[in-house]
Amino acid sequence: MTDSVPLRRALISVSDKTGLPELGAELARRGVELVSTGGTARALREAGLAVRDVAELTGLPEMMDGRVKTLHPGVHGGLLAARDNPDHVAAMRAHGIAQIDLLVVNLYPFEETVARGAEAAEAIENIDIGGPAMIRAAAKNHAHVAVVVDPEDYAPLLAALDANDGATRADLRRRLAQVAFARTAAYDAAVSGWMAAEFAEPAPRRRIAAGTLAQTLRYGENPHQSAAFYRDGSDRAGVATARQLQGKELSYNNINDTDAAFELVSEFLPGEGPACAIIKHANPCGVARAETLAEAYARARDCDRSSAFGGILAFSRPLDAQTAEAITQQFAEVVIAPGIDDAARDRLAGKGDLRVLITQGLANPAAPGVMLRQVGGGFLVQDRDTGRVTREDLRIVTQRAPSDAETRDMLFAWTVAKHVKSNAIVYARGGATVGIGAGQMSRVDSTRIAARKAADMAKTLGLDGVPTEGAAVASDAFFPFADGLEAAAAAGATAVIQPGGSKRDAEVIAAADRAGLAMVFTGMRHFRH
Repeated sequence: MTDSVPLRRALISVSDKTGLPELGAELARRGVELVSTGGTARALREAGLAVRDVAELTGLPEMMDGRVKTLHPGVHGGLLAARDNPDHVAAMRAHGIAQIDLLVVNLYPFEETVARGAEAAEAIENIDIGGPAMIRAAAKNHAHVAVVVDPEDYAPLLAALDANDGATRADLRRRLAQVAFARTAAYDAAVSGWMAAEFAEPAPRRRIAAGTLAQTLRYGENPHQSAAFYRDGSDRAGVATARQLQGKELSYNNINDTDAAFELVSEFLPGEGPACAIIKHANPCGVARAETLAEAYARARDCDRSSAFGGILAFSRPLDAQTAEAITQQFAEVVIAPGIDDAARDRLAGKGDLRVLITQGLANPAAPGVMLRQVGGGFLVQDRDTGRVTREDLRIVTQRAPSDAETRDMLFAWTVAKHVKSNAIVYARGGATVGIGAGQMSRVDSTRIAARKAADMAKTLGLDGVPTEGAAVASDAFFPFADGLEAAAAAGATAVIQPGGSKRDAEVIAAADRAGLAMVFTGMRHFRH
């Protein structure tokens, strides 16, 4: 590979014109000949730059509404020729092919077109053909050609030219080539994924996931693991699209837990009142709704004050001064909310290490999407869990029907249980969790742990009774035996919500009737592993 390649000719064809006039001017100042196409050539000329049309290289005009303009040996020969191969050099000379030392291309905005809900015909017109072909050609021939696909690489390119007397060096060309191949791979992945959805292919034979680096992380779950954070390009509100106002750099575990917290709090729709969720190790340790955001936070924290220490706080409404003041009274790692007012921002500014993220909206819990999980030798893909139940979906299976208050608490507990690691048990009363049991191998153990957490809550707050008295309890999957339900009854629960569907449903229903419980079946399970 040639280390230093003088830059004499650049082919520029970009959809995103960000920084284009400045790049063109800097290249021209260094004596680089500019070759371009269509709208890019017009933009460069409007900036007062001399530009050679690509048609001069191909001998043919653009045609078919611009679909065909660069797919020609006059372009690809200039990109692919190995300058240290005498046969290649002879072929260029024989056919009048001019070498191209730099390719600057970004692609038709396919992802953006699909994201705004364009019709299929428009989406297809925004599938770039010539751009990826040129990018791949230049990247393959990175021994001799530099390729730039992101405007953010314009400045490093120009700095490298200044440092190397107008030449590109091999290390720069290698790095740019890797970025280029990743871009075309991501682009093709977006097209393929859109086609799978458009053509109703739930399990296409080939599937690829792509992302853009958002942050190199200090380490992964543990200090001996390297890690990085990538954005997938979607506009879903959440940790990937949030703006960090203050605080230390997010860690791998911060990002994972913050995502869990925000996805949970986003379940509570704007009309359902302010809500707060506190997450520790990807599990909720307290969730509440209330009349004010500050009250929701206080009630969520009361569920398990010990676990809430150093937790992730997620809110369904913009942060106000009262809530911010309460937050400053405890140690938290991250706060995430859809907005923040000036007074709250000023109050939190005093907590310099606290990471504050603003999302400008909640995640849509009903929006379709897929989730990926890697396993040895492959990965699993499933739809996002968008399942929700309403009062109308509940099937009363006991002699006693639940009261309105019990039904509200059952639905609240059910919403939270969806976001608790299975086996999941959630006790709730008055729109707040009072005990959560997560991730146990036995459902009855989760039930007992949740009740013990409620007893701890009573002791911490100095309550006369246990908060599970009169509470509703949600189970993310059916009770396989009556013992789990009996443990909930022993803790004082009066209403139970669960999917149903066990071979022993009759036994469990009979146990509920003996205990005087009201129980409903949802017909829907919410495993979360």
